[in-house]
Amino acid sequence: MRHLLPLVAIVVSLSLAAEAVPAEESGLVAGMKQRAEPLLYALGLLGSPYKSGGTDPEKGVDCSGFVSHVYKRTEDISLPHNAKAISQNGEVVAQEQLQPGDLVFFNTMRKPYSHVGIYAGDGKFVHASSSQTKRVMVSNMKDGYWSKRFDGARRVLTGQ
Repeated sequence: MRHLLPLVAIVVSLSLAAEAVPAEESGLVAGMKQRAEPLLYALGLLGSPYKSGGTDPEKGVDCSGFVSHVYKRTEDISLPHNAKAISQNGEVVAQEQLQPGDLVFFNTMRKPYSHVGIYAGDGKFVHASSSQTKRVMVSNMKDGYWSKRFDGARRVLTGQ
């Protein structure tokens, strides 16, 4: 619950900004809102339990189940329930070009693209962790463990 209050404030701010923006800028605001929606929803799921093969945040999610659930719920985008298969969707994004809402991939099982999360900005990403907390959490991509295992990123949202 404590995570939801700041998220609600951000969503309300974005909504108010959309109403106050001249028509020629409304596309920019719409794009910002679209990029923010999956990330805001993902952050609202922090603390959800980890469950291998899981797709329901109440019962437990794995990394690809978490990402698939977030994008289906917020953008009606159907992604496969497999990190490697998800990595075949969208456009390739260079690490220095990452934007919130982009998908980030890691080699965590000695297999390329075996872990996926949602980029949150400032080098951090939201993901379902099987080993650290066994929960949906935020990690820093600059940490040694993640920086050595970064495989790439994809942008699945249109209008970014």
